Amino acid sequence: MLDLLKPPVLSVQEFFVLSGRAIRNVARRPHYVDDIILQMDTIGVGSLPIVVLTGFFSGAVMALQLTKALMTYGAVGKTGELVAITLVREMGPVLTALMVAGRNSSGMASEIGSMKVTEQIDAMRALGTDPTQKLVTPRLIATAIVLPLLTIIADFLGLVGGFMIAYFLLKMTPAQYWNSAWQALEYSDLFQGLIKPFAFAFVIALVGCHYGMQTTGGTQGVGRSTTRAMVVASVWIFVLDFFITRFFVGV
Repeated sequence: MLDLLKPPVLSVQEFFVLSGRAIRNVARRPHYVDDIILQMDTIGVGSLPIVVLTGFFSGAVMALQLTKALMTYGAVGKTGELVAITLVREMGPVLTALMVAGRNSSGMASEIGSMKVTEQIDAMRALGTDPTQKLVTPRLIATAIVLPLLTIIADFLGLVGGFMIAYFLLKMTPAQYWNSAWQALEYSDLFQGLIKPFAFAFVIALVGCHYGMQTTGGTQGVGRSTTRAMVVASVWIFVLDFFITRFFVGV
């Protein structure tokens, strides 16, 4: 029984040790600014097309799903309000984080895992460079910066997608839709919609880097680490989402 529990317990311990080192290194030199900018380009700009498509069509689908119920109660004018609240509070941050996790958390695990199995990380240590400072912290900082920005873009395009449905199918005027959407949002909604992707960024970056650092077994091990990173990051996004929502709802 103990032999079965040792690997997962050890993995959790190593994850928290890596996380602590990466967060501590944020305030320590060197900062490797070039690596941070490169990762911001890879994670942010590289994820932009899929985030744009996901945000737009999620807003459009949401408006379509709400249409029947709102027509039943004669509350079609609430379409913008419901789309805005649902997107900003919940769907925008979660869907964006899932897309970024699928693309980048697995990518980090693959990239760092390849370096691990080819002994590049051991060579880095031999040259006196901290692998956590060089590889993990720049990815953590870059993800924490770009994920909230990607979420804002996804939220806006989701509202645009909802507007297309409201305008062409429900015959709402632009002023009617956008005024209801804008007036429905409060500062707490905006804060909740931005704190979630910031928290999700830590999960995406640290989980991907953790599984990359733990890679063994050659190319097959890299494939296993990539799959595990994506699955674990996605699950933890939902877990964190529940606890953050529970905090803000306060029920």
